[in-house]
Amino acid sequence: MTLHNALMASGIGAALFAVSLSAQAPPPQMPAKPWPPARLADGQPDVQGSWRSINGGTHSIDPAKSSNTDFEERLSGKVTPTVSRVVDPVDGHIPYQPWAAALQKGLQAAYENPTKPEHIDTQTRCFVPGVPRLYYFPTFRILQPPGSVIMVWDEYHAFRVIPLDGRPHVGSGVKLWVGDGRGRWEGTTLIVETTNVKAKSRLDVVGDFFSDKARITERFVLVDGNTLNYEATITDPTVFTRPWTMRVTQRRMPDEEFWEWACHEGERDAAVTAGTDK
Repeated sequence: MTLHNALMASGIGAALFAVSLSAQAPPPQMPAKPWPPARLADGQPDVQGSWRSINGGTHSIDPAKSSNTDFEERLSGKVTPTVSRVVDPVDGHIPYQPWAAALQKGLQAAYENPTKPEHIDTQTRCFVPGVPRLYYFPTFRILQPPGSVIMVWDEYHAFRVIPLDGRPHVGSGVKLWVGDGRGRWEGTTLIVETTNVKAKSRLDVVGDFFSDKARITERFVLVDGNTLNYEATITDPTVFTRPWTMRVTQRRMPDEEFWEWACHEGERDAAVTAGTDK
């Protein structure tokens, strides 16, 4: 299979997968969860369960667009207006330094006309998407054993263990795919300070990025029993002119059944699904 065909197959497969996800969207009315939430034995608000972004997709952050939407736009030639995930700055644009903006444009151009494997999006190549990208595509599950919050994804075998005991971050020389998170509760909002990011994965398909010097302040804001706003403020003075914040709204998925989606190098499922496996 050529690189171009592989990329198209992956894109079509992703589009079909996104369609299947949209078909599983929660009904308009879900049973109300108790609010404020019950407290666990260690004092944490009980927010356990499965969550999925309302407007999912990782094709781009600005505007917020899924691979399925991008695929349909390419077929129809009609652009679907969407807003940016970026809520600060108010213009909705990531505040890149000039050199970083040029690099992002280069990554996007390489994605459009790939000549090397590294031109293909890291998530498409089955690298762990990282933080914050894991929160605007896959469904994830929250578990709350005493003294920590655990988040698990069926995709990529990804997981996070976030201690709540105030322990220091790991040494600066340690870089992790999902970073090193340390959490605390302020009312019904979980605040996680994430450092030690590997920064090998992109923020989206079109090449938005940060460096391994980034610090990410994540806020899991419980709006009600079924709604959670995920906000991530990214501070990285080596790449951006100022800190910036993105937001993704999550809905509870009470009947979600997790199935392993073990993306791996050389996977052929997307090509078979698209009917282009040669």
